[in-house]
Amino acid sequence: MVLVRLFLAFFRIGLFSIGGAYSFLPMIEREVVERYSWLAKEEFLDIMGFSRVFPGAISIKFATYTGYKIAGIPGVIVANFGNFFAPAAMIILLSAVYAKYKDLPRIKSAFGMLHLVVFALIIAVAFKLINVNHLIQLKGFLTVVIAFILFTYTKVHPALIITAAALIGLFLKP
Repeated sequence: MVLVRLFLAFFRIGLFSIGGAYSFLPMIEREVVERYSWLAKEEFLDIMGFSRVFPGAISIKFATYTGYKIAGIPGVIVANFGNFFAPAAMIILLSAVYAKYKDLPRIKSAFGMLHLVVFALIIAVAFKLINVNHLIQLKGFLTVVIAFILFTYTKVHPALIITAAALIGLFLKP
């Protein structure tokens, strides 16, 4: 029964992972922390931090960690399959429909609303990820502003911004 619950939880996450990466962290938290109590809130935050260190999709890292914790290797397989199945099926089914109807005003309006909701969710997650005390310190504020400027107004690759920040952080006094 636990494998079915793992599949369904990560199927729901995959089904509503519109906007990618951080936009669906609230869904993951709702499923694995609040609904099933597979992870404690602190453990969820630890995995979020852990997932930022390693490359790859955040939902896959959560599916892998949670699946392994709850049911070992079979849990990993089932949780990741659930996570992958919904978006893959939707892309296959909706690609043709979207190509045909993407210019209709109602379709454009629906996607416009999705963009706004995803933006709001990303901002909400950003505030959950940051310790506000770090943000109001000069070092933290400058880091955010410089990273934002580099990402928004230059062609510096995000991986270089992240790597440079980590290297600078190694040498700055805590």
